[in-house]
Amino acid sequence: MSQPSVPEHLNAQNQKFVEVTAADLPLHCPLPSQALWNKHPRVFLPIEMTGEARCPYCSTLYKLTGAAPAGH
Repeated sequence: MSQPSVPEHLNAQNQKFVEVTAADLPLHCPLPSQALWNKHPRVFLPIEMTGEARCPYCSTLYKLTGAAPAGH
């Protein structure tokens, strides 16, 4: 069974970004729900401090919605 694709959004500069929540931490790209053809080596992204992180492989920008859980 395939997982649903990750909802991607475009910002004002037409750059792709993905909203993630504390449930997605620790954050890595690609996410398990992303399409198989779109995968690259897994890389963990430090998003907890700034609320944003960009993947060095595919340039997807991830934005943390809500607060990071305690201890992050």
